[in-house]
Amino acid sequence: MKADILIAGVGGQGQILASRLIGAAAILEGYTVRTGETIGMSQRGGSVVSHVRIGGESKSATIPFGQADLMIGFELCETVRNIKRLSENGRLIVNTQRINPVTVSLGMDEYDTNAMEDALKKTTSNLIMLDGYSLAHQAGSFKAVNVVLLGAAVGAGYLPLSRDSFIKAIEEIMPQRFHNLNYAAFDSGHDLAGRIIAKNTE
Repeated sequence: MKADILIAGVGGQGQILASRLIGAAAILEGYTVRTGETIGMSQRGGSVVSHVRIGGESKSATIPFGQADLMIGFELCETVRNIKRLSENGRLIVNTQRINPVTVSLGMDEYDTNAMEDALKKTTSNLIMLDGYSLAHQAGSFKAVNVVLLGAAVGAGYLPLSRDSFIKAIEEIMPQRFHNLNYAAFDSGHDLAGRIIAKNTE
């Protein structure tokens, strides 16, 4: 298998942990993995993009524009900002959570949710949008939104790694006291995405 996965969001949403979990799950299944991050601002709330490249022969950790097989958008605006890295037939998981950029908070710009969602729908038909924040909160903590989105990617069939591999990755990387929370978060995203795909193919 070869898969290039881009994770886009803002600082504090857990993108880097998500990339570690994908990498660990892929390694458990016998694949080589290269990862890298692009951090726009060093502080919480700045743009963070993680690149995960599974298999293939490229030595670079950076996914070129137009070549990501899967993009996981942790925040709507950052997803739109990085959408040009998605391939023509790429797949997209988007958390609909809104986090205002500084320019919006200062009244210098507008956050047009409808326009952003429309732009994403025009980019690919392989799109699942979900409220990962609410699902994570229901699972036990809003901080688990990253694991919700990973579950959604697997449940939709967009990320060809198994649930069992992610459960093992969670157990390898996270402290034991957080295991049950993250099992629940993963499964909530996994089950919802699976239902969305099933409904769309009826």
